[in-house]
Amino acid sequence: MAQGVKTIKNTSKKILFSELKEIIDEYKPEKIVIGLPKNMDGSEGFRVDATHKFADKLKEIYNGEIIFWDERLSSMGASRYLNETNTRGQKRKNVLDTVAACIILEGYLNSIKNN
Repeated sequence: MAQGVKTIKNTSKKILFSELKEIIDEYKPEKIVIGLPKNMDGSEGFRVDATHKFADKLKEIYNGEIIFWDERLSSMGASRYLNETNTRGQKRKNVLDTVAACIILEGYLNSIKNN
């Protein structure tokens, strides 16, 4: 089951990659799954390009496998889950990205389980 470790606010690239390196050093993951923000029609836009640039930068601190996973509807699924658990206000804002990331990871894990 996927679970969040930490949500890092992207206030600066230096801080972001420093915190990511700490997490990578602690958990030593074999793979990192990155949500790929495709458009709803499946096409790839500027956000996909930015995601690939992020992954290229990540490779400077991580030498394991990086997997891109379609993240369409993950935010909608996260919102639906938070509605079902009656999570509101500031708490909802604080966990929305973490829940969406868990949904992305669950999708990937389910795909390898079913293959």
